[in-house]
Amino acid sequence: MERSRIDRISELTRISRSRPLTEAELAERAQLRAEYIASVKASLQGQLENTYLVDEHGTKRPLPKKQ
Repeated sequence: MERSRIDRISELTRISRSRPLTEAELAERAQLRAEYIASVKASLQGQLENTYLVDEHGTKRPLPKKQ
């Protein structure tokens, strides 16, 4: 996610502390937060997909998917 979009989330949070947000601002903040959460989840998923377990024989195997 772009730094400018994260800064906008922070800006909206600061504004909400001084006055109530308008409906448009609330919708924008909710949309930006959803995008941010999706990007964090995607980043974590990518890390986990590239993580391998090494057993005592030196064999690498990917992490098993949790059911």
